[in-house]
Amino acid sequence: MLQIANFRLFFSPNRSAPRLLSFKAALSTPLLCKQKPPHKPASFITVLSSSARRQRKAYPPPPPRNKSNSTLREVKTKENSMKEDKSIGFNKRRAEGRDKNDKPKDLQLKARKLNPVNTISYVQILGTGMDTQDTSPSVLLFFDKQRFIFNAGEGLQRFCTEHKIKLSKIDHIFLSRVCSETAGGLPGLLLTLAGMGEEGMSVNIWGPSDFKYLVDAMRSFIPNAAMVHTHSFGAAPAADGAALADPRKFVDPIVLVNDEVVKISAILLQPGFLEAHQLMKEESSMLNSAALGIEEKNQFSNSLLLKSQDPNGKAPPVLKPGDISVVYVCELPEIKGKFDPAKAVALGLKAGPKYRELQLGHSVMSDYQNIMVHPSDVLGPSVPGPIVLLVDCPTMSHLQELLSIKSLSSYYVDAVNQNLNTVKSVNCIIHLGPSYITTTPKYKNWMKKFSGAKHIMAGHEMKNLEIPVLKSSARITARLNYLCPQFFPAPGFWSLLNLKNSMPDYITSCEVSVQKPCESVSAENLLKFHLRPYAQLGLDTSGIPSFLTPTEVVNELLSEIPEIGIAAEQVSQIWQEFKKHENVILPMSDDDADIIQEPWMNGNAFTPDINSGKQGAGESEEEKIPCLHSASIDESKHMSYLPACLENITREDMEIVLLGTGSSQPSKYRNVSSIYINLFSKGSLLLDCGEGTLGQLKRRFGVKGADDAVRNLRCIWISHIHADHHTGLARILALRRELLREVPHETLLVIGPKQLKRFLDAYQKLEDLDMQFLDCRHTIESTWDAFNDKVESSRNDLTLGSPISIDNKTEGQDVMTTESNLFARGSRMQSYWIRPDSPGDTGMGFQTLMKLKKVLNEAGLEALISVPVVHCPQAFGVVLKAIERMNSVEKRIPGWKLVYSGDTRPCPELINASHGATILIHEATFEDGMMEEAIARNHSTTMEAIEVGASAGVYRIILTHFSQRYPKIPVFDESHMHRTCVAFDMMSINLADLPVLPKVLPYLKLLFKNEMMVDESDETVCQTA
Repeated sequence: MLQIANFRLFFSPNRSAPRLLSFKAALSTPLLCKQKPPHKPASFITVLSSSARRQRKAYPPPPPRNKSNSTLREVKTKENSMKEDKSIGFNKRRAEGRDKNDKPKDLQLKARKLNPVNTISYVQILGTGMDTQDTSPSVLLFFDKQRFIFNAGEGLQRFCTEHKIKLSKIDHIFLSRVCSETAGGLPGLLLTLAGMGEEGMSVNIWGPSDFKYLVDAMRSFIPNAAMVHTHSFGAAPAADGAALADPRKFVDPIVLVNDEVVKISAILLQPGFLEAHQLMKEESSMLNSAALGIEEKNQFSNSLLLKSQDPNGKAPPVLKPGDISVVYVCELPEIKGKFDPAKAVALGLKAGPKYRELQLGHSVMSDYQNIMVHPSDVLGPSVPGPIVLLVDCPTMSHLQELLSIKSLSSYYVDAVNQNLNTVKSVNCIIHLGPSYITTTPKYKNWMKKFSGAKHIMAGHEMKNLEIPVLKSSARITARLNYLCPQFFPAPGFWSLLNLKNSMPDYITSCEVSVQKPCESVSAENLLKFHLRPYAQLGLDTSGIPSFLTPTEVVNELLSEIPEIGIAAEQVSQIWQEFKKHENVILPMSDDDADIIQEPWMNGNAFTPDINSGKQGAGESEEEKIPCLHSASIDESKHMSYLPACLENITREDMEIVLLGTGSSQPSKYRNVSSIYINLFSKGSLLLDCGEGTLGQLKRRFGVKGADDAVRNLRCIWISHIHADHHTGLARILALRRELLREVPHETLLVIGPKQLKRFLDAYQKLEDLDMQFLDCRHTIESTWDAFNDKVESSRNDLTLGSPISIDNKTEGQDVMTTESNLFARGSRMQSYWIRPDSPGDTGMGFQTLMKLKKVLNEAGLEALISVPVVHCPQAFGVVLKAIERMNSVEKRIPGWKLVYSGDTRPCPELINASHGATILIHEATFEDGMMEEAIARNHSTTMEAIEVGASAGVYRIILTHFSQRYPKIPVFDESHMHRTCVAFDMMSINLADLPVLPKVLPYLKLLFKNEMMVDESDETVCQTA
């Protein structure tokens, strides 16, 4: 019996934007709260806490606001005023998670008036993942009034923004499998749909059998107005969710959509229970014979497919929910034959509306004869409607099922035994499977059964690796690389020649030989196959973007900004001067024992002559390039000293790679939050992991290099539950599991807020993520203190190598005590963070901390400490502290210290944690004139972020997480940036290069001198759709 389960996920609307309330004493629970600033000199920031007992004071108004798109309600300046140099406001309701309207809405699906006769229709390849091979490409089925998308991997939303594909027209999304590769972009897509219009947009999402697990996984972080209608088809999961019902019951096509313009059916492919294990072994033997440098090799034996048998071979294989793949069949209605007016007149019909009815396929009564006139009486022969198949065959066991199913037999053409008139002719087949499957002899023979069909090979093809799909971002990267290659390395793609040399012979030969008998072509980004009008039936390559080389980008830049060539020479000279003196250390006084001097920046700052390109007393660079200004004397003095931790530092100690520097949602130029901390031989960490993180890693390091980066991850730390900070996590974890499948390894530690665990637990029902979760609350400083005390008290009872034994009750009391102290009534944190529940399994938390301690030690880190911040419930910043080292004369050199703010208002907890930090990576979502928006959304302005670092004595500040209203470069006051730099996607900052970091900023500003504010034409698609 066909089983289609329907689930509706209601996302609560936030109908009114947060607004600033007046500071009136009568308000018992004000939105913006204040506390008396502490009595200490030169203090610039304190967090405002709620206190109804304190008398409100009048403060001077904030600085005038610049242009903004704020929808916040304007209030009186006097009521919103505050002393900027002493106190900072925040949105208390948002920090406590009480700024949402949780009432569900009955948002109806869009009703489209379809036009089945005169319509334009085509299928188009949306090249998500084509250049990075990190996700499955999407396919768009286009009609005048409807849009259908097949697969929604990571990067789909950003792709649609880049190529101006209107998301508001999408009615249905179909998944060929339910896993991170095909569905990783859904959360971001749904959030965008939720923000469209006043109430958001609704959408149908279709997937095989277990789709409700994915929906459940997203409930915890999509609180917007969109209502998603989810439809699950096929075999239902067992009651415990561990196994699926017998897949053999579902052999007939399942009709999903059947309207006037298209009929869409699904045919399930489920690997056989008996032969799959042997086929998996054959695949492993086949592919391990060659060292492929592409991700698809790592997916050949998807661990979602089958659970391995026990050593005795008695345990039956169990299908995980993500095992099922789908063949989608899209059939357009037949094209009616030409209407013959002479026949209509002969049958007694008058010209008029009845002619139209007959053309639409309806029978009518004759005007002059007592007979019914049928369409076949007056129409010529009909032309069969076009048929498109989308085939996802990810493994050899799926291929075995594909070859055996009978529901596709009506589409096969057997030239010997079958009458062509009884066969449904397929016009186009899009193959989504990997090339190592689609190039096998069995698969090629199966393709030959569709005589006359055009085959589009959309699996990861080598030819697409060097053609960037996101051209706008690639252009910015190439420009930055030309100006400053030290901080902006060239993309790490392998050359096509190297990739061909790494491919096994049987694959490269098959890719060539398959072209002739099957009329196949390799998919390219935006390749179309026209379906209607019938006269245009066939391939259309006119929309494929042209290849843009880095040389062309640089030539375009030099034509646009001629002085950029001189600027690039000056940046090069800055680096040469820095390298000349980087190992020279001048003695300091005893009072300055913790710092060393940089002679290359002391006294007269290096200011080369722009005319000659040499250092001299000629015309200064700021006179020729107006945006460049020399540092003041005080700034130069500050920049002339190095923290002691940078003494004798090497390029193999630490590097920061900023993978995503935008906020909320990805744009053409900036991806969402993600920071890769490269510790080189000691491994790596990820701080936040927004959608598209894996793709960004592949753009930075190349396909093989990104695999190595994922393989060497030590842990991943997530700041808070908002989707732009963690929805790339599942894809990273799934790839790591595949890369290490046959290698002994430990599960990866994921540190994050408690809500994230609910998402990951739900996701693991779809595919094994091979990870271990640790609540951020277990890594705050007070919890670490309790942990260290417990370890110390237990040390005498332990023998070398024996496991730590601890009473869960006692350890749990310690954890609860630290939390109770942190969130006690009257404490600073209690006013803006609802006290979270105590961790459930405290004993497990202790053991996980022991594992984290070991991981940190192996990575050369002394500590990883989470810091509660002011943004939303359970939002954190993080501190990374490196282990001390010894120099050549056995003197102790302190380890470097990195602080990442996550999303936050300025707060004392973060300032205290940042004290003496080498690097502070701080969010700067808004420009200084948008203080109201920053407060209402609990973000920081540029100046606030800089002042946090200055008040904490930070050596270098990196600003990130910019609002998408600043698509290329944010607005900032350069006069305060002497220790600060603005982050860009793909920016790589080596610890050894920190001294020169601020010197580059004026040149970056020159690069974008004409684009300091958003170009209206570059607004995201969701705003114009």
